[in-house]
Amino acid sequence: MGLQAKSFDLAAEAYSEAVGGSMSSDSLQRVTEKWGKAVEVRRKAQAEQVYGDAEPEKAESVPPVSVITPITEQANISTDGGMILLRQEGWKEVKLCVISEVHLKPGEPDASESTPDLRVTLKQHSYQAGLWDADEMGQHQYLEGIRRGLDGCRRLSSVNDGAVWIERITATNYPLAVQITDWGHANERLWNVAKAAFGEGTARTQQWAETYVDQLWYGRVENVVSALHALDWEHITCTDNIRSSPGYFELRQAKMDYARFRQQGIPIGSGTAESGINTVVHHRMKRQGRGWNRENGQAMLAALSELHSHRFESTWRAILASPN
Repeated sequence: MGLQAKSFDLAAEAYSEAVGGSMSSDSLQRVTEKWGKAVEVRRKAQAEQVYGDAEPEKAESVPPVSVITPITEQANISTDGGMILLRQEGWKEVKLCVISEVHLKPGEPDASESTPDLRVTLKQHSYQAGLWDADEMGQHQYLEGIRRGLDGCRRLSSVNDGAVWIERITATNYPLAVQITDWGHANERLWNVAKAAFGEGTARTQQWAETYVDQLWYGRVENVVSALHALDWEHITCTDNIRSSPGYFELRQAKMDYARFRQQGIPIGSGTAESGINTVVHHRMKRQGRGWNRENGQAMLAALSELHSHRFESTWRAILASPN
């Protein structure tokens, strides 16, 4: 209950209503955070083990990594970040990855395309979230892939928002994965370019954006790149992020072949990661006031990762059975 309610006070009330007894919010917090710290110690040791960074004398004491709910046919992995408040540190980024099983169904034919798209549904999500730098996230991303049996998966994709650190760690961990730039981010960026170039709410803005969003949707990425380079950037007032758009699209042409991805049944949206940030992290961890200290915040994130991956009971039993 300490993980599912928005606060330990609410969790204590829910506990009293459910069992008829009482437990103070402080007691519930101590129990929850103690278990979370045990989960954090365990997953950190396993991440170091699979990456070969564990000290030899400690490696033998680390429980082996078990494959849980393996994905044998098609999987997708997405990674993202969100912010939580830490005491004496301010707002800090939580990095999260989500691994999902991909299910395909025949789609409706499109009058503009000879081959109908396949309908893609992502199910059976599992998560890892923590206060990590990019390389630490890479270790836990890889560890979660082992748990889901991705080394035996027939096809793997990775849809992300285009952040360089995400593309780097994913390419290192899964060099055979098809990397895709999230459609929503690409679409939004084109609209922001149009607004900067032609003004907010103008007919020319709408015409330019709709034209090149359509070009992008139907796989004509080179036309989008040419149109971006043709803009008069010297006279456009915009952020550096928008100004970098020609290079952003040019470097990611292979990751924006959306027509081919849709026809092959490869996801083009990173909504699972964005949703995971909200449901796994923000629902419980993003709050006003003093915030979390780093150790307890990391413990909560470790526990929430197991809860939302539907491994709470199995992990609880494994930790209770551990001699340490």
